[in-house]
Amino acid sequence: MSSRSPIQVIIPTGFGINCEVETAYAFKLAGAEPSLIHLNDLAMNDSLLQRAAILALAGGFSFGDHLNAGKVFANRLWRRLGLSLQHFVTKGGLVLGLCNGFQTLARLGLVPDVTLGTQRVTLAHNQHGKFYNGWVTLRVDPQSPCIFTRGLTSLDVPVRHGEGRLLTTPSLLQKIRDLHLSPVKYADQETLQPTDVFPANPNGSQDCMAGLCDPSGRIFGMMPHPEAFLHAENHPQWRRRKKKGPGDGVKIFRNAVEFAEKNF
Repeated sequence: MSSRSPIQVIIPTGFGINCEVETAYAFKLAGAEPSLIHLNDLAMNDSLLQRAAILALAGGFSFGDHLNAGKVFANRLWRRLGLSLQHFVTKGGLVLGLCNGFQTLARLGLVPDVTLGTQRVTLAHNQHGKFYNGWVTLRVDPQSPCIFTRGLTSLDVPVRHGEGRLLTTPSLLQKIRDLHLSPVKYADQETLQPTDVFPANPNGSQDCMAGLCDPSGRIFGMMPHPEAFLHAENHPQWRRRKKKGPGDGVKIFRNAVEFAEKNF
């Protein structure tokens, strides 16, 4: 039996973040040791981040989604922890952003290519103009370098957001396609083909993209909530599905922890 200490995960809290407990539970199920740390405390002691292998930005409504979802949170991280974040990524740390956390990653410039401080994609208001809460099916790109989605072909996950429409420039979209930097796409539940039809695609995202990773695959953000599907019974049709054991979302967190155990 290995005597190695569990992989350390930092999950910032405070200022409207409200999915931190579920995210911590997901990483605990995956065998890691998550720490919930208030953003102010993290900014005052960036050595906490440097001792971790994974940084996870949870969902919610950070800073009330003022100035666009994730904008203020991204600004705070950049101004207070920019150099520390750069060092964390450079040394091989993993970063996961879920829903509001993904919006924050995008506004920080961490996806789809690490350009900290320079936003390259945006997450606009849903095409139908309303907040949407429901379940979607995602098709996983097996050619993506994304560490978090390895071994997956599809997954069912809940979504709950009002600003999830992923948009970018034609040139960057082509780069995303060429490098397979969109690991998950909204898909038709029956055919598993990417779709822009509502509600299978809940926001009208360009190219049906539900998330993005960087070329290394270590930085990944997605609008759906894998941390909300950790047990079979979390699914609204769990009796019909007749699947027992872990929910589809667990593999996302296990992949991250297993990679960190081997490489960090």
